[in-house]
Amino acid sequence: MTYSPTVTEQPPPVQSRLADWYRDADLVDTFSAPLRSGLNTNLRAIGEAVLGQPLPGLKTLFSIRDGVTRRLGLKAAEKPRGSDDGSDHVGIFPVLSMHDDELIVGKDDRLMDLRISLLVQKGSDDFDRVLATTVVRCHNRRARAYIAVIRPFHRLLIRLSLSRAARADFALGATA
Repeated sequence: MTYSPTVTEQPPPVQSRLADWYRDADLVDTFSAPLRSGLNTNLRAIGEAVLGQPLPGLKTLFSIRDGVTRRLGLKAAEKPRGSDDGSDHVGIFPVLSMHDDELIVGKDDRLMDLRISLLVQKGSDDFDRVLATTVVRCHNRRARAYIAVIRPFHRLLIRLSLSRAARADFALGATA
């Protein structure tokens, strides 16, 4: 039988180290996926499973997004870095902090500050949860317009990325 995890939207977790960012944010969302008991909770592996593996068709969406950003006068996104560049990244995102239960990646630029938290929340049943929280603070109207355009795509992509990672037991990190 195939494992089919359900990804759900939920309020941003108050225990996240990003909680103080929520109030002044232009975008805050949290999606949750089950993490089966006995699986590896290595946050770097979880981060790579969720953020480091491009979804099919993502290049097409990024091409569309880059066209929109150019029209708004915003810069195009960076290309994913190679593993040999010596910097600490998960996918295209620089690692900002890593704790026992939470990985925070993100980037600041002149238009907006972005943070993504991957928090492992212990459960009382046979499942823990991986919570993916995205927080964006925009610095100007152009950035707010950009966020308004990409919000539905972001929500879809994070749901699909979490679901795919959960189906693969977050990088197949089974330890039991």
